[in-house]
Amino acid sequence: MECIFCKIAAGELPAKKVFESEHVVAFEDIHKVAPVHVLVIPKVHRQSLLEVNPNDVDLLSGVQEAIRAVIKDTGIEQTGFRVITNSGAAAGQTVFHLHFHVIGGRELAMTLA
Repeated sequence: MECIFCKIAAGELPAKKVFESEHVVAFEDIHKVAPVHVLVIPKVHRQSLLEVNPNDVDLLSGVQEAIRAVIKDTGIEQTGFRVITNSGAAAGQTVFHLHFHVIGGRELAMTLA
């Protein structure tokens, strides 16, 4: 598979990791839109939320654990943050591996763009 996030999760491509567990990896986005912009990805390939199934309990709890660790470690727990996932090209998904953007560190606009 030629999925760039699968390669990052497998350690085949470099990334500035900020959290890792058995089920997920979190790393800094190379195209930051805010001072804190971290991507949280499951190590197992799922194209989007539509492919998450009832057996993915460990995947989802791992994502939640990573998000909590990122917001705590970066200090945005107190100042506010946004968690976003895009599903499909029309929604802005450019890498077709489920991932969550954790964004904060500045005031965020209220637009959906």
